[in-house]
Amino acid sequence: MDRLSIWQQNVNKSPSCQHSVISNNRLVTKGINLIALQEPALSGSGLTIASRDWVTIYPSDHTNNPSKTRSITLIRADVSSDSWNQLEFPSSDVTVTQIIGPWGKIMIFNIYNDGANDETIRLLMEFHHRHKVSLE
Repeated sequence: MDRLSIWQQNVNKSPSCQHSVISNNRLVTKGINLIALQEPALSGSGLTIASRDWVTIYPSDHTNNPSKTRSITLIRADVSSDSWNQLEFPSSDVTVTQIIGPWGKIMIFNIYNDGANDETIRLLMEFHHRHKVSLE
């Protein structure tokens, strides 16, 4: 992947909105290779809407309580799985993906920030302090 293009959207748990976003062939033709969704639509079994063009990355905490998931990241299926990996983060509001390309290594944080508390901000600060050496 020579160029990284990101589409970010809050779909407000709407299945029709999310379906419209991921099935929109314009994102593929525009070269979007990562979609960051907040408040994704989830089924009763805790799975989200996806298509064959995208690989779904759930937050690390998703399996503990799927109904609390408020961020997911989708990576284009044609992006080599050797060029990215998910990083652990202790919240269903944040999905962290590390991507490696010819331009170097970056971390993408897909964050749903609940305005009612500062828990996500606190967890992000702790994450930064724990990974400070690898971030430099």
